[in-house]
Amino acid sequence: MVRTLVALMLTLLMSAHVMAAKQKIIDANNLYPQVKLETSMGVIIIELNRVKAPLAVNNFLWHVVSKEYDNTIFHRVIEDFVVQGGGYDANFIPRKERDSIFNESGNGLKNTYGTVAMARQHDPHSAKRQFFFNVGENTELDPGRNWGYTVFAHVTWGDEVLEKMAMAETDFHEGQSWPDVPIEPIILISASLLPADYIHEP
Repeated sequence: MVRTLVALMLTLLMSAHVMAAKQKIIDANNLYPQVKLETSMGVIIIELNRVKAPLAVNNFLWHVVSKEYDNTIFHRVIEDFVVQGGGYDANFIPRKERDSIFNESGNGLKNTYGTVAMARQHDPHSAKRQFFFNVGENTELDPGRNWGYTVFAHVTWGDEVLEKMAMAETDFHEGQSWPDVPIEPIILISASLLPADYIHEP
């Protein structure tokens, strides 16, 4: 049993390295890239952690530099839990997806308030483009006996903006049959990769 589990883990890790090799590394010399998120509620700056989550970071940056996150919505808001987006435009039309990425939730980063993690389906390796802000201490999303949700970044500027987003009034969206959809759309107007030497001036 142990040998089988070890073999499985080695196979998964090798697959992750193969996937990484196939992808162009964006901002390759920067271990902690910064991204500016201009939203309809204000600006948030996040710092990504390539050391802990190289696959998630490169996947996120690809969507940023390809302008794939521009004019998308935060479609799921649950106070004291998550603010999720990155997958749909304002008409709830899904944006195009790339291949799924390997789950890196065992990297030591926790789903604490102000961190950013990859959203996924039940399959632990199904994350593609959607992400969420943790707006609570979501320890249940960390790995244990099961896979968790990969944390790859944290907010360095715009805490008050994130707080406003987390408190947005929501309702059931009949067209999508989704709960927790903001009544007033929260738009991710643009996402941009900042220069490596960027220092935010208040």
